[in-house]
Amino acid sequence: MNRQSMIGIVRRFQSQKVLVIGDLMFDEFIWGRVNRISPEAPVPIVHVTSESFFPGGAANVARNLKEVAGDVSMMGLVGRDEYGRRLLDLLRSGGIGVEGVQQSEDWQTIVKTRIIARNQQVVRVDRERLQAGASAHTTAALEILDRLVPQMDAVILSDYAKGYLNQQMVDRTMTLAQGAGVTVTVDPHPSNPLDWSGATAIKPNREEAFRVAGRHPVDEEGPLLEAGKILLDKWKTQFVVITLGEQGMLLFRRDQVPYHIPTRAREIFDVSGAGDTAMAFLTLALSAGADPVLAAEIANHASGIVVAKVGTATVSEGELIGSIQQD
Repeated sequence: MNRQSMIGIVRRFQSQKVLVIGDLMFDEFIWGRVNRISPEAPVPIVHVTSESFFPGGAANVARNLKEVAGDVSMMGLVGRDEYGRRLLDLLRSGGIGVEGVQQSEDWQTIVKTRIIARNQQVVRVDRERLQAGASAHTTAALEILDRLVPQMDAVILSDYAKGYLNQQMVDRTMTLAQGAGVTVTVDPHPSNPLDWSGATAIKPNREEAFRVAGRHPVDEEGPLLEAGKILLDKWKTQFVVITLGEQGMLLFRRDQVPYHIPTRAREIFDVSGAGDTAMAFLTLALSAGADPVLAAEIANHASGIVVAKVGTATVSEGELIGSIQQD
C-alpha cells in the first residue's frame, strides 16, 4: 500500500463537509478506583475520582469527524430535557453544526453511563425507554434534508435502531445525494431493516453482517465470506466493509476477491466507539477521493489507534499519519 497516497488523502480531510444523520445519545463516564468488595453484595466499590461527558451514538461519529474534517453537521432528535440540552451544548462547543437537530417534548434523550476503574469498564447503565417512531418529526426532517444534503461532500447514516431513521428519510437522502454527487455511507442495525439501495458503502460488524444475511454467527471464514456476498446483493451497494474487531476488516466488492485488512492495533484497552471511528474515517477517505481499498486501510488505521485509548476517544490527523508511516 502506498503510504504517500494514504497520507495525501488524509491531508484532504480538512476540506470535506460531512453530515451525520442518526440516533443521538449522551455518553457519561464515571472514573474511579476500586480498593475493596462491597459487604452488601459481591460487587466492587468504586470511589469516584472524576466524571466526563461526550456526544454518543451517531453524535460520536460526528465527534470523530470533527477532529480531522473541515465542516461537520449533525441531524437527529433529542428530548427537551436536561440531557438533550447538555448534548446540544457539547456538540456546539465541539464545533459541530446542530441546525439539523430537532427537539421534542415527547422524546427522551438516551443516556449511557459507563463506570470505569483501573482502565476497565465495571458496568454500563442505560437510561432509555422504548419510544414511538419519529414519524411525527419526519416532515420537518425531510425539509432539513432538502436544505443540508446538497451542500455536503458526504453523508453518514448512523442507525442504532432507536426510532429516528425511517425509510422515507433514507429514500430522500439517497435521491438528494445521487443528484448532488454526494458520497453516502451507512452503519446499519439489524433491528431496523431498512432498504439502503443507493449507498456508496455499508459497514456492519461481524454479528450484524451474519444477522442481516440470515446466517448464524460463527468464527469461520467460509460462512463470513458467504454472508458478505449476500449483503452486497441484498443492499445493492457498491461495496461492503465488515469490521472484525481484533481481526481487522473485510472488504467486499462486486466481481472481485474479498480483501482482508489485518488490524493495526498494537494494544486494545477499550472498543467503545471503535465502529464509529471506522465509519467516520471510511467516509472521509471516500469523499476525499480514495478508492475502496485505500479508504478501508485508512479506517483500519484509525480504529487501531482508538481501541488503545479508554472511553469513546477520537483520532487526530497527526496520530493517523504516524500510524500509516510506522506500518
